[in-house]
Amino acid sequence: MDRAGRARARRTQALIRGQGLDAVLKAFQADPELSSRVVHRVGLPPRPGRRVPFPPWVPQPVRNALARQGIKDLWSHQAEAAGLLWEGKHTVVATGTASGKSLAYYLPVLSHLARDPGSTALFLYPTKALARDQARFLFSLALPFARAGTYDGDTPSAERPWIRRNANIVLSNPDMLHTSILPGHDRWARFFARLAYVVLDEVHAARGVFGSHVGLVLRRLQRICSHYGSRPTFAFASATIGNPGELASRLLREEVVEVTEDGSPQGERIFLFLNPPLIDEARGLRKNAATEAAGLMAELVERGVKTLSFARTRRSAELLAMAARKRLAETFAHLEPPVAAYRAGYLPEERRELEAAFASGHLLGLAATTALELGIDIGDLDAVVLAGYPGTLASLWQQAGRAGRKGGKALVVMVAQDDPLDQYVVENAPTLLTRPQEAAVVDPENPHLLRDHLVCAAEELPLDPRELPLLGREAPALASALKEEGLLREFRGRLFYSGPRGAARRVNLRSVAGQPVLIVEAESGSLLGTVDAARALWTVHPGAVYLHQGEEFVVEELDLERGIARVRESGLGYYTVARDVSDVEVLTVEREGKVGKARLYLGRVKVTNRVVGYEKRATTGEPLGVEPLYGLPEQHLETEALWFTLEPRLIEAAGLTPWRVPGTVHAAEHTAIGLFPVVVMADRWDVGGLSTPLHKNTGLPTVFIYDGYPGGAGISARAFASAETLLQATHERVRSCPCKQGCPSCVYSPKCGNGNEPLDKEGAAALLASLLQ
Repeated sequence: MDRAGRARARRTQALIRGQGLDAVLKAFQADPELSSRVVHRVGLPPRPGRRVPFPPWVPQPVRNALARQGIKDLWSHQAEAAGLLWEGKHTVVATGTASGKSLAYYLPVLSHLARDPGSTALFLYPTKALARDQARFLFSLALPFARAGTYDGDTPSAERPWIRRNANIVLSNPDMLHTSILPGHDRWARFFARLAYVVLDEVHAARGVFGSHVGLVLRRLQRICSHYGSRPTFAFASATIGNPGELASRLLREEVVEVTEDGSPQGERIFLFLNPPLIDEARGLRKNAATEAAGLMAELVERGVKTLSFARTRRSAELLAMAARKRLAETFAHLEPPVAAYRAGYLPEERRELEAAFASGHLLGLAATTALELGIDIGDLDAVVLAGYPGTLASLWQQAGRAGRKGGKALVVMVAQDDPLDQYVVENAPTLLTRPQEAAVVDPENPHLLRDHLVCAAEELPLDPRELPLLGREAPALASALKEEGLLREFRGRLFYSGPRGAARRVNLRSVAGQPVLIVEAESGSLLGTVDAARALWTVHPGAVYLHQGEEFVVEELDLERGIARVRESGLGYYTVARDVSDVEVLTVEREGKVGKARLYLGRVKVTNRVVGYEKRATTGEPLGVEPLYGLPEQHLETEALWFTLEPRLIEAAGLTPWRVPGTVHAAEHTAIGLFPVVVMADRWDVGGLSTPLHKNTGLPTVFIYDGYPGGAGISARAFASAETLLQATHERVRSCPCKQGCPSCVYSPKCGNGNEPLDKEGAAALLASLLQ
């Protein structure tokens, strides 16, 4: 920080009322308005650490370099994981935030390079910011035999040849490995020939479609390594999730040993779970969670408590920071309030400045998206405020772990939003905090993804038919189909790629829907953003309102053939929600079971959707009217689903007349989808649903919940085993919600294609009670 920055920090510190967390908690408890909103207070006791000495195989230069950083011994999990990796065993270490997981793989890698500086290592991180943060630590060690280089989209072209020729530790990300390093493997021949270790950090982020893509990229990486004669040991680091060993093994397609017993110390943690006050009891509407979180962050900052707030979206992070700064403006008079926003989309230089300002104390409050959930170093902080449940227990612990990083006391406050998941969490917080974390789901065998990666692999190196099963079970059949399409051709017993160059650049690891639709400002022609092709009809249809950096744009034209949506700036002051009609056809039944008194099924389905209009809503949520849309194409999705059927006796036992069945099953479907993250590590937007009082394939009232991706992503399959837990949580949420006829906290859905009609909350509660009795 420069001299002017230090002066500003001193003036900021002079204005705040420096208090410890104990004093702040007492003040909160003495505030009757705030205390009335605390649904649960949960205290977790401190945990001592277990120190062990460095293993004998760590060379003295590495020990000396770490000692200069204040690291003179290890936590027990670091030593255990490092030892396994040193022995050449693929290993995943899954322990809490700030438990030093990185050192578990630094030790074997640096020790190996000390003995053989010609060997190499590849470190993969989910974000560029995290890779560069880790690179700074490696540079600080000043070990002459460890030549690190960051190779990503921000690396200047002039630096790339030096990294390829000289770096023996390359820090990158899965996207860059996929689009640049593997397709250009001949330029990396020496690096691949000597590759000893591959690290995939924050592997819990590799789930769903992204994780499935990553698994296929790792198979291509192993194939390239084999071509150059290397067989690296793989290291994975993860937050605490329910299945770290299984996840890593599915990604790698080899056995991976897991290390999960955390030996690092942890200070006392105080969790406060808050529910904003009701502003309309009949409709169940509550005060905005971001507004409530902004007030809390402002009060904590004013009391000298360094605070990080998490918001679910970029826009929410910006609005949260603005609201907190407004609350603090009077206190800081002519000085800038020490609060800022931090999110993806900022320039790298802006993010680094914010990280440094927060670490130094120039900034005391930061409102961030999940961009700061991962292990970027932002110094010590005292409190974390969550504007809404982050979606999974793993993310909750990850975000909460950012506070008290040096073993001190930490305060974690979660402010619930008015949706079923948040309300369920805030009511069941004590039991949820003791529950095992969710299992991460991946499906690298997804034929839609596997097909794309077969094409990429063939362009990298001609495919030997004997290799195909190593890439995926369906690879031989898919390769035959690709030959018929002309994308692969056989020559002398091998399959060569014969399509246009740059296959990898046409495969987006963050999507399953092919080339994204570009969102272009009509007057200037500037690119505002992109959206998956599969979701374009729902988000950028003609008349849709598109938000970008707080600015409103209205879609004038959607050209699906060219993949362009043209938008124009507007001040309409409302947002839009697409309306659609859907149909689900059962293709195959793979598993059957029971959930309560209902029959439960898992299988393949074909979903047909067509957007037929859109609803305009005021920013308060008030409906402003519905506009029809004509001529938009149908969308077809073959995927995996679970569904349950309801026998007439169940309907009768619940006391429901036939005319109430449509609203009843519709309400139950909405709440179950909203609570899906309770049983599986997925977002509610990853799944879709359909309910019907009489389905053509089952002949009964049926509720479907399906993976929202072609081929499926393994989400429904994982949830099938936990269907009873899901329906119990659904019943509890519907039954306990204080609203009269349904609200966003129970049965309303923000993505409903029918405008949340019909819905019968009382009927859903009765039906679920009868089903689970």
